Amino acid sequence: MEQPEGFIVKGQEHKVCKLVKSLYGLKQAPKQWHEKFDKVILDYDFKFNGHDKCVYYKENNGENVILCLYVDDILIFGTNLEIVNDVKSYLSRNFDMKDMGEAHVILGMKIEKTTQGISLSQSSTIEKMLKKFNYFECKPTPTPYDPNVHLKKNQGEPFSQLKYSQMIGSLLYIANKTRPDIAYAVGRLSRYTQNPRKEHWNALERVFKYLRGTIDYSLCYKGFPNVVEGYSDANWITDNEEVKSTSGYIFLLGGAAISWGSKKQTIISRSTMESELIALDTTCTEAEWIKSLLMDIPMVEKPLPALSIHCDCKATIDLVKQSHTNRKMNRHIHVRYKSMKSLLSKNIVSLEYVKSENNIADQLTKGLSRSRVLEMSRGMGLSP
Repeated sequence: MEQPEGFIVKGQEHKVCKLVKSLYGLKQAPKQWHEKFDKVILDYDFKFNGHDKCVYYKENNGENVILCLYVDDILIFGTNLEIVNDVKSYLSRNFDMKDMGEAHVILGMKIEKTTQGISLSQSSTIEKMLKKFNYFECKPTPTPYDPNVHLKKNQGEPFSQLKYSQMIGSLLYIANKTRPDIAYAVGRLSRYTQNPRKEHWNALERVFKYLRGTIDYSLCYKGFPNVVEGYSDANWITDNEEVKSTSGYIFLLGGAAISWGSKKQTIISRSTMESELIALDTTCTEAEWIKSLLMDIPMVEKPLPALSIHCDCKATIDLVKQSHTNRKMNRHIHVRYKSMKSLLSKNIVSLEYVKSENNIADQLTKGLSRSRVLEMSRGMGLSP
């Protein structure tokens, strides 16, 4: 340990606190905690998932138990209540642990069991956020982003930059957990966090007003269909100022979304087909990880079929499925093209065409009309 910069006492630089054990806030604390937990749980015949080191599983006489770790929050579920209780007893002997009983809330997400299945929602978190920023009494809007608005960078002085960044941070937490319907709007507005102006604030307030009207939305998992399917889409250069497109993808399992993303592409595409190709590569990369994650879970039936990915660009699908191509590509596009060819040949993914009006990922790349937002949200598994 060292005296912190700005608080060093001259002549007594060697005087510091004695480190007994790692605590929150120290650089080595996460590493030390994970190593400790790793050793304890692996000694109890658990195995860690090779593609997510915070997921552990154990198989015993046909019964399975899975443990998910998020810092010091643990979610345990299994096929038999007795084996789950054994795991909790073992952890209680090794750690100061508080048993919260049946899971109802985890990381701000409310877990609710119904006759139709399981639902995840953040209604209480959204309510607190709306009250914190004084939008709880506002008039709701039907869409999170106005497609007629073209935002541009602010060249002047920022307008309430600190509060803007705080609100964006709150929205990102919600968009990444249970609300894929606002992912595009939040991702787009986060590009102007450093220097927002009045137009950006108006668009940000629209997201809050949309959440006020859809505060009770939840992801509803009904168990059918029990296969993973994905959707990929791209929006090629929506604004005159923009030179990079936006990629969007979403994966569904059991009737609702399990993984999604809306991101600005890192390279410049010269056509709609190239932008779709870049987005499809991002989707295929996520599909490869999801399939590898499921392969390490014993309760999932093996062998897993190829993950079906739907794209609304026939030219891109035909290009990837061709045995060879004479099309000129820059190096970055060519690398993505070869990567997808490899995943197709290994039967990890399969590509299917879907009409644009049925592509659920459409809402992750652009602003849509009221009816389309409602339709796409239902397709993502969101319902009151």
